[in-house]
Amino acid sequence: MNMKQAPLIRTTCPYCGVGCGVAVPAGGRRNTPVSGDAAHPVNKGRLCSKGSLLGETTGLENRLLHPMKNGARIGWDEALDEVAAKFSSVIAEHGPDAVAFYVSGQLLTEDYYVANKLMKGFIGSGNIDTNSRLCMSSAVAAHKRAFGEDVVPGCYEDFEEADLVILVGSNTAWCHPILYQRLLAARARRGTRIVVVDPRRTATCDEADLHLAIAPGADLALFNALFCELAARGTADRAFVEAYTEGLAGALKAARSAHPSLAGAAKACGLDLDTLETFIRWFSETERVVTAFSQGINQSQSGVDQGNAIINCHLLTGRIGRPGMGPFSLTGQPNAMGGREVGGLANQLAAHLDFSDESCNLLSRFWGSSRVAASPGLKAVDLFDAVADGRVKALWIMATNPVVSLPDADAVRKALKACEFVVLSDCVAGTDTAACADLLLPAAAWGEKDGTVTNSERRISRQRAFVPPAGEARPDWWIVAEVARRMGFADAFAYRGPADIFREHARLSGFENNGRRVFDISSLSGISDAEYDALSPVQWPLREGGGTARLFAEGGFPTPSGRARFAAAAPPQRAGPSRFPFTLNSGRLRDQWHTMTRTGLSPTLGSNAPEPAAEINGHDAARLGIEDGGLVRIVTAEGAAIFRARVTADQRQGSLFVPIHWSGENSAGSAAGRLAHAARDPLSGQPAFKHTPARAEAVAPVWQAFLLARREIAKPQCGYFARRRVEGGFLYELAGIAAGDAPPDLDSLAGCTAERIEMHDRHAGALRQANLRDGRLEACLILTRKGKLPSRDWLIGLLAEETLGEDDRRALLTACGAGAAGAEGRIVCACMGVRAGAIHAAIAEGAGDVAAIGDCTGAGTNCGSCRPEIRLLIAQHEKDEAA
Repeated sequence: MNMKQAPLIRTTCPYCGVGCGVAVPAGGRRNTPVSGDAAHPVNKGRLCSKGSLLGETTGLENRLLHPMKNGARIGWDEALDEVAAKFSSVIAEHGPDAVAFYVSGQLLTEDYYVANKLMKGFIGSGNIDTNSRLCMSSAVAAHKRAFGEDVVPGCYEDFEEADLVILVGSNTAWCHPILYQRLLAARARRGTRIVVVDPRRTATCDEADLHLAIAPGADLALFNALFCELAARGTADRAFVEAYTEGLAGALKAARSAHPSLAGAAKACGLDLDTLETFIRWFSETERVVTAFSQGINQSQSGVDQGNAIINCHLLTGRIGRPGMGPFSLTGQPNAMGGREVGGLANQLAAHLDFSDESCNLLSRFWGSSRVAASPGLKAVDLFDAVADGRVKALWIMATNPVVSLPDADAVRKALKACEFVVLSDCVAGTDTAACADLLLPAAAWGEKDGTVTNSERRISRQRAFVPPAGEARPDWWIVAEVARRMGFADAFAYRGPADIFREHARLSGFENNGRRVFDISSLSGISDAEYDALSPVQWPLREGGGTARLFAEGGFPTPSGRARFAAAAPPQRAGPSRFPFTLNSGRLRDQWHTMTRTGLSPTLGSNAPEPAAEINGHDAARLGIEDGGLVRIVTAEGAAIFRARVTADQRQGSLFVPIHWSGENSAGSAAGRLAHAARDPLSGQPAFKHTPARAEAVAPVWQAFLLARREIAKPQCGYFARRRVEGGFLYELAGIAAGDAPPDLDSLAGCTAERIEMHDRHAGALRQANLRDGRLEACLILTRKGKLPSRDWLIGLLAEETLGEDDRRALLTACGAGAAGAEGRIVCACMGVRAGAIHAAIAEGAGDVAAIGDCTGAGTNCGSCRPEIRLLIAQHEKDEAA
């Protein structure tokens, strides 16, 4: 019998900047399984663990469904009228710079465009900045300084056509896994060498031919040394340099000034001379080189200089714009580049225009507005400083959680609490930022939104809706346009839908351009609604015959001279010894995204790294009395937070690493932003999240416990807690830190139900309680003052049981029953749902490598980001067998 395949809606993943296509069955169902779009040129059907499990995150849990004012539901008209009236009154009394927008790379380009147009075009202030300031603004500034415009010159195919790929400050295997798998597939075909430059040994190093474990912050010294050696060894492409560049002499002088000798550069980098020599020789001898960089470069006080130092090496050798070569900025968010196209950053205007008189006049003519902002606005950290001191009196935050993500986050919370008027547009109800807002506006979420995003290689793709908006949620562009209409700008914001906005955005890209700006999609300005709906992925600039994959192989730089500019980049002076001897670094985990408002809904994604863990080198841990799996307090000048300690040789001595994903909503203050200092790059304003001075202290808990509950409970009041979703409920890790942290019981945490079973050993300091209803487990608490806690996995499985038998009850109270050892273990491969127990079993049966494990279990056969962990399990098994 021939069955017709169900029609698919093709959309784009809302996570990283790789921009993978996603296929969703048509029919308007939430929590529907998704798959990779085999027709999308970026991923050709593959998805990472987060993308594969998008279907688990489209439900209505914790959704903001209605406009809310001070905790009470109100109507849309009342909410929109209040935003418009409040912003208008503040502007009338204090001027346009007394209001601000803080937006997000989670917005679609059409949303971004309308918000930027309202603030910079009609309110007349530059005060709109974006959370892309926190991840990509140093790359933007480096591109503009070198090329004259924010342009990534290459494409993803370059990773597949290169003979040497250098990954700098990027755990690509975890943060951009599909692109990393494309690289590994190409390596298998052509033998590509991979170099990783990172103080940490990450999963990306697993396949590297060379790992440069440089000292934190030494990237600039490394690439300046490479730059100087390339010039000294005759590797320069003199024809390219003479025809298409300027400023070489000054850049070389600056690079040589800090470390005149190669030995001095090696010492500054924390590398031995032979390793540095190997790196330089490989770069010198290889024509096809891609240097990809991400947050490890950008999130630094010298992030712009570091980006330019990388670009300098490619300009000097002419390795740009041709197949398999070029500097490549790996974007963090799904639409960070789309936001840059429309002026989402405070120091730029729409369509890659700057704040020159000429550009402001051009924009004024195009928009028909005499109010266009004439100067840049406040960058993110400065913006919240202005909120704190009262210069900004009304703030509208869209699709982001700055109380968690900004540096010195406790100060951000305090600033918002003191602000006269804070509006938050978001799809999520319970965030740290929502708790600080006066007015909450329900925005459409992924799966409900319709528009475009642009990925790291300048490829515009459609995000398409496949379910109707939840409750009274509305698209962000609609919300902003309605406020603009109420502020008196109705004619300029009379959009019928996202296609109208996109056409205007495309027209502006070509308006009085005449080839001066590379960003140009004006050939799409006349597309119909149907053509917009059917728009296929395409790379800008759009020229005759379609999109453009590569740029600048034969010059054509959008600078006044038409030449690319070498940038003089000298390392900053290092600070002396302080009471904070460690360097604190922060970043992403494999299976989580930002502050977990979406990925936290998936029990599968929460299993691999269930708690906020701080990584520390074994020598440092031993010196400080910190045990693996124990608790550690990290202290900085900004604050303190407690984490589960992970002692590992992968972490460089003198350095710490914490994940960015935990917040006040899902932990007792284990948020990285609370610790991060507000130091930032002087050119880009990007915070230096990778280099916060810190110290670490062992924590001896008074008691430790975990609570498994079918329903979410109020935040536990104890020194440490971390919450995650599990199959059928929630798991809370708990610990008492201070003497006053009284040990909890089930009544205080989850209330009482029909039946209670309990075991209390006062001598051993152990408490085990369970609530049951009709024989079914509702909640259980396991607490100890002295010993270790049992495995959680076997207990989680009891939530699926309709009735607990006697063996289950006994095992619950004694941890001695069948299955109590927790043999299944944590999920190692989130894509395929494979747990550690299944991998151990496959190894025991003779599967001796990653491929064999994949054949037996499916683990590692999709995005591949779990393969390093599988190798570790194999190595541990071999070690145990040999012991």
